[in-house]
Amino acid sequence: MARRARTAHRSCSAPRGRKPPCGQRSLAGYSPWGHKESDATERTRQALLFMEFSRQEYWSELPFPPPGDLPNPGIKPASPASPELAAPVCCSARYNLAFLSFFGFFVLYSLRVNLSVALVDMVDSNTTAKDNRTSYECAEHSAPIKVLRNQTGKKYQWDAETQGWILGSFFYGYIITQIPGGYVASRSGGKLLLGFGVLGTAVFTLFTPLAADFGFGALVALRALEGLGEGVTFPAMHAMWSSWAPPLERSKLLSISYAGAQLGTVVSLPLSGVICYYMNWTYVFYFFGLVGIIWFILWICLVSDTPETHKTITPYEKEYILSSLKNQLSSQKSVPWIPMLKSLPLWAIVVAHFSYNWTFYTLLTLLPTYMKEVLRFNIQENGFLSAVPYLGCWLCMILSGQAADNLRARWNFSTLWVRRVFSLIGMIGPAIFLVAAGFIGCDYSLAVAFLTISTTLGGFCSSGFSINHLDIAPSYAGILLGITNTFATIPGMIGPIIARSLTPENTIGEWQTVFCIAAAINVFGAIFFTLFAKGEVQNWAISDHRGHRN
Repeated sequence: MARRARTAHRSCSAPRGRKPPCGQRSLAGYSPWGHKESDATERTRQALLFMEFSRQEYWSELPFPPPGDLPNPGIKPASPASPELAAPVCCSARYNLAFLSFFGFFVLYSLRVNLSVALVDMVDSNTTAKDNRTSYECAEHSAPIKVLRNQTGKKYQWDAETQGWILGSFFYGYIITQIPGGYVASRSGGKLLLGFGVLGTAVFTLFTPLAADFGFGALVALRALEGLGEGVTFPAMHAMWSSWAPPLERSKLLSISYAGAQLGTVVSLPLSGVICYYMNWTYVFYFFGLVGIIWFILWICLVSDTPETHKTITPYEKEYILSSLKNQLSSQKSVPWIPMLKSLPLWAIVVAHFSYNWTFYTLLTLLPTYMKEVLRFNIQENGFLSAVPYLGCWLCMILSGQAADNLRARWNFSTLWVRRVFSLIGMIGPAIFLVAAGFIGCDYSLAVAFLTISTTLGGFCSSGFSINHLDIAPSYAGILLGITNTFATIPGMIGPIIARSLTPENTIGEWQTVFCIAAAINVFGAIFFTLFAKGEVQNWAISDHRGHRN
C-alpha cells in the first residue's frame, strides 16, 4: 500500500518550479479510465483544460488521454487562446461572418464609386470641354481610342461645379449617421442596421437614372440618402466584431472583412466602364443595385448578432469566442460619454484616421485628373491601371492582418507595438511615395508605380489604428468608430476642394504642393498615434474598472 501511495504521489507531482497539473485542477467529465463523457459543455471544458496543460508543457503528466479531435499535441500553442487549438478556422461561424461582410463592403464600395465612372457618360462632353485646364508641360501619352460604343444613354448639361456637387453630396449624408449608427448598433446589434444600410443604398442606386431625369437637385438628394445608408455600415460592423472577434484573431477577421471595400473599388471601376461602353450608363446602377439586394437576402438568412444567437455555430467555437472575450465587455447600460471623449487614446485614433483619409480621398478623387491634365495620360482609358493601386491595397490588407496576429500570438509582441508599427508603415510609407510621385516629372509610368506603392502601403493601417477601437473599448467599438469616422469623412468633403484651389493652372509645381501637404498630414497623424495610442482595454470601458489587459 505504501509503495502504491508513493507511485500515485509521483503521478500527480510536477517538475521542480512548476504548478502541479493535478490535485488543483478539476478533471470532472472524465471517468477513472480516461473515457470522455458525451455532454458537449463538459467536453468543451475538458478541451480548454487540455489546452492549459499544453501551454504549461504537461503533456507527459496528463492523467487522461487527450481528446481525439484536438490537433497534434506536439505543436505547442503560444497562448491558452491560440486559435489553432481553440477552434477550427475552416467553416467556422466567425470566418463565415468575415467573408460575408467582405462581400457586403465589396457591394458598398461598388455602389459608392460607380457614379464616378458613369458620370463621364452622363454629361455632354461639349459642356465640360471649356472647363478643362490641361497643362502642356508634359508630352501627350494617350492615343485616341476609336471603338464603336453604345451612345443611347441620355446626356445632361452639367458643368464641372455641378458635377462636383453631385459627387460630393454622398459625404453630406454619410457624415450624419456615423455616431448614431454606432450607438444604435451597440444597443440593438449591428446585423439589421448594416443589412438595411446596404439595402437602402442599393435601392436608391436603382432609382439613380430616374432621379437624374428629374434634375440636378433630385440626384444630389438621392446621393445624400445613399450616404445616410452607408454611414451606419462601418460602425455596425465594428459593433458586431466586438462580440465575434477573439482578441488574437482581430487583425485577421477585420482585415478580411474590410478588404472587401478595396476589392469593390478594383472591380467596379473597370466593370462600370465596360458596362458604359457596351450597353449604356443606366445599366451600371441597375446591375450593382441588384447585386446589393441579393447580398442583403444572404446576410439576413445566414448571420446573427452574437455567437449565442447563431443557429449553426458549434458549442466548441461558441465557448472559445465567449471565453476569449470574458472580462473585456462592459455591463454598463449607459454610455460613458464624458470619460470616452476625454480619452487620449481615442483622440489618437481620430487624428490618425483623419490624416490617413486625407491622402486616401485626395488620390481617390483627383488621381484621374492629375494623370489626364498634368501627365496627359488618361487613366480612364485603361481600367486595369485605374484599379491597380486599390488591388495592391487589398492584398496588403489581407497579408498584414495575418502578419499582425501572428506577431501577437506566436511571437508575443504586444498589441500596442503591433498597432504602432503597422500604423507607421501604413502612413509614413504612402507619404514618402506620394511626394516622390510629384517630383518625378513627366514619367507617367513611374508616377503610376509610385502612386500604386503609396496606396498599397496604406493597407497596413487596417491592422494598425483602424481596429484599435476594439483594443481599447470592445463594448463601445461601434460608437468609437462612428466618432473617428465622422472626423475622417471631413477630408473627403474639403480635401479635393482645397487641392483644386491650389492647382489653378494644373502645373507640376502646383501638384507637388498638394502632395506635400497630404504627406505632411499623414506623417503628423502617424507620430501622434505612436505617442498616445494604447493597446489595452481602458478603465472607462469596463463597468467595474477591472478587466483583461491584452
